[in-house]
Amino acid sequence: MTRAVENPGAPDTERFRLRRFLETLPATELERVGPADLIDVAASLEGNPRAVLFESAGATPGAIGLSALPLVGNVNASRSRLALAFETTEAGLLDEVRRRLTQPGKRVRVDRDQAPVQQVVLTGPDADMTCLPVHLQHALDGAPYLSAGIDYALDPESGWTNVGVRRLMLRSATAAGVDVQAPSDLRALYERQVAQGKPLPVAFTVGAHPIDFVAAVMRIPTDELDVLARLRAAPLPLVKCVTNDVLVPADAELVIEGFLDAGGYTEQEGPYGEFLGYYGEVKKNPLFHVTAITHRHDAIFQTATISGRTMARTDTAQLCALRAEVVVWKALESAVREVHAVHALAATGGSFHVRVAIRSRVPGEAGNAIAAVFGCLANVKHVYVTDPDIDIFSDEQMEWAMATRFSADRDLVIQSGLRAMPLDPTLEGERTWTKAGFDLTRPPGRPGATESLWQRIPEPPKAVSPESPATVEALLLARACFFIDLMHGTGSRDGREIVLALESLRAAGRLQRDDEGRYRVGA
Repeated sequence: MTRAVENPGAPDTERFRLRRFLETLPATELERVGPADLIDVAASLEGNPRAVLFESAGATPGAIGLSALPLVGNVNASRSRLALAFETTEAGLLDEVRRRLTQPGKRVRVDRDQAPVQQVVLTGPDADMTCLPVHLQHALDGAPYLSAGIDYALDPESGWTNVGVRRLMLRSATAAGVDVQAPSDLRALYERQVAQGKPLPVAFTVGAHPIDFVAAVMRIPTDELDVLARLRAAPLPLVKCVTNDVLVPADAELVIEGFLDAGGYTEQEGPYGEFLGYYGEVKKNPLFHVTAITHRHDAIFQTATISGRTMARTDTAQLCALRAEVVVWKALESAVREVHAVHALAATGGSFHVRVAIRSRVPGEAGNAIAAVFGCLANVKHVYVTDPDIDIFSDEQMEWAMATRFSADRDLVIQSGLRAMPLDPTLEGERTWTKAGFDLTRPPGRPGATESLWQRIPEPPKAVSPESPATVEALLLARACFFIDLMHGTGSRDGREIVLALESLRAAGRLQRDDEGRYRVGA
């Protein structure tokens, strides 16, 4: 486990700042707009392929402080922007995240005067969440939601910090409902505190680099500050909160400090547009109380997109998809010999549909892959396994593979009675799922199957210049040839002269063809 180093020197608190990341984005990735009313923010973000930076949102003329903060949304809502955050390509994103997770991380503890996020400290009545540009995200939401908060909570037993992403439903200037329903480390930690009649100190950073969000959605049994440090691949500057002992990134834009009420699940929270594209019901959840708000002098506030008709263009779906790919790859490494690619579809909430490409070495490996993916993530509902020649990021190629390599009586895998995602509207009161796997691998590798010409994928011909060109007859006397072999052997870039040569051999009664379409000649 990585330990925090006490003040070894001034750390870089600008490199992983959200504002710095936004400044690196080209116009194709970031839309800049003027002041906006809060009611218009969600519509501007819905389905937008770009992140959107509002000069201000909901600010009255002459507003200062929290009321005048710029607002940005959709920062994590595309794979291309996540790739830019990790300084790699979309194709290389998963490999880069997996590589960084294997590297050691370094944490640096800094004093308050070295922590930009504590340049401004607000307590008492000044710590007012209703001054923040928190907006109504979906028409039937229970209230405005703060949706881009990364939560940090200290486990008093292990000393580890738990990191996650939770939504806050505004109830007053200093109180909000927090969704702590799903099975998680934070829920276990909170319930343990409630059993002892104690509140749980927690802090929410608002305005964070995309890498911090990727770290926050990972579920790795360790001090999760270490996950954040590993994914940054650079020293992580940490500062203790002003009103509790929780450590948070010193380079965040803004922090809301406080605690979860010791009273337990008492707050009516919701409804809310959930990550599957439907509303979730009203639930009883803990109440969060604010004790302080700290921020940079020039802080940027952040909102995240969660639901709607364009799921693939939401922050939540893209982050969940990347997390799912990391988990699935790790599970597949123990189940099959060679994993080629993994893709979780953001359009399905980030993990309901998973595509996998493997190189089958023995019969049954596709089935093993399906079983491994079923078991490694509760949220996975449908799994598609292909050969490496299929680009699993291409809907066109996946449809083609489904149409030409799948037979339902042979290649459909059904497993019932598995743990379900409670938000799935198809459950209709049930508590378990039936999952389906689709084996889209080609017949080679299955018992008794052999590869034939019809199984080979047509590709455009390529010209080859032989060192010693030969005649068509000489080539055919040496071996059976496809037409392209004759073009390569003679050095032809045309082919029509080869048609005439073949016709001459045919007229002489010497030309033959085998079942695969190769040309031959008799002696």
